[in-house]
Amino acid sequence: MDAILNPFESIGKFILKTINGLGSIVIYMGESLLSIPRYRINFNNLIEQMIFIGMDSFYVVGLTGFFTGMVLSLQAYYAAKIVGVTYMIGPTVTLAMTRELGPVLTALMITARCGSSMASEIGTMKVTEQIDALEVMAVDPYYYLAVPRILAAIIMLPIMAVLCSLIGIIGGYVVYAYFLGLNHVTYIEKIYQYINLSDIYGGLLKSVFFGAILATISTFKGFETTGGAKGIGKFTTQAVVLSSICILLADYLFTSILF
Repeated sequence: MDAILNPFESIGKFILKTINGLGSIVIYMGESLLSIPRYRINFNNLIEQMIFIGMDSFYVVGLTGFFTGMVLSLQAYYAAKIVGVTYMIGPTVTLAMTRELGPVLTALMITARCGSSMASEIGTMKVTEQIDALEVMAVDPYYYLAVPRILAAIIMLPIMAVLCSLIGIIGGYVVYAYFLGLNHVTYIEKIYQYINLSDIYGGLLKSVFFGAILATISTFKGFETTGGAKGIGKFTTQAVVLSSICILLADYLFTSILF
């Protein structure tokens, strides 16, 4: 009987552990954001994190968007040619980039680049007792370390998602006009004809939440770090994996609601 119940017991423990972990992250985010009214925002830290998340990530996000747009345009051409609607490639690439791929790919790339850095940096401070030193000096570590990163991610993710989408549309245009030899005017005209501002707003709204998700989980895992150098690697990996999964899950939920 125990052997039969063991799988169910394992599943139950996993579910409870997952719910407990998500609850801890939500409480942590609330505590971090609620600490803002108690202190003045450290604009030097905020700007430093905005540069790190935004400007320093421009090349990786831009390249990702450009090649994604090129691939989309090429694949859309093969499908559209079958039914004779190649003029719809422009709107197809634009919709895919603004609604889905721009925000999602931007969030995943910044998670890989910046989220891992957040987790490892705070994790290093945790295992070397620098966070304890901040508390001894009456400095709220959540306010000093987490809030600037969370706010910077919320501010910069929509900006970077717009750039990623725009560069992706340009990549699609390059393939459409120069590699496939189709009419470049049609590409642009059909985008204006079929794309609405609501498509762009939906992607921007997603990006705000993606920024909050990746920064919250990454800093949370940093504060949870234990076990020395090995623990830093372990919790950094957890931060990237969990952030990526939550971003993809949130993307589905927002898509089902917004569109």
